[in-house]
Amino acid sequence: MKITSDDETLAENKVLILYVLDQANKPLTNDVLYKIVLAAVNMNYFYFQQFILDLINVGYIFTFQKEDQTLYQITESGQRTLDLTLDLLPGIIKLKADTNLKPILDISEEEKSIVAEYTPLNENHYIINCRVVDNNETVFEVKTFAGSREQAKQIVDNWQNNAGTIYPQILEILTKEQNNSN
Repeated sequence: MKITSDDETLAENKVLILYVLDQANKPLTNDVLYKIVLAAVNMNYFYFQQFILDLINVGYIFTFQKEDQTLYQITESGQRTLDLTLDLLPGIIKLKADTNLKPILDISEEEKSIVAEYTPLNENHYIINCRVVDNNETVFEVKTFAGSREQAKQIVDNWQNNAGTIYPQILEILTKEQNNSN
């Protein structure tokens, strides 16, 4: 597809983006939105970004920051426009978007629920950030230090593979009353 292709294709792609945002019923990250759109039509990422910018500029989509992500949501004006232009979207494309919407959203929620990353400050000092995220909201976060890249990677891998066990244990320790007998 060329960015200078006929107006019908351009409009169809913009309507598809509005349709996906409407059907999701919640704000979406750029990555998740692109995956859903790509499952319905073959669209170049740079064209997709241009369509998003066009829709933001005319007020059909608004963006906001939450945590460290940019999220996109359809506006009331975008909703009205979608209602008027939905007929431009072929049924097969709507079907593909509908079929892939929930699986892609479910996978992205699972991927986002356990987050671990490390940042090197120098070769002997790494900051590790481990989080549990629910509905784009951080519900638990712990930061710590490691003295080597190997140790930082081990902590990150351990959190990603075992957060379901580690997180409840940390909560139990934090809520357990301690005997202060000095």
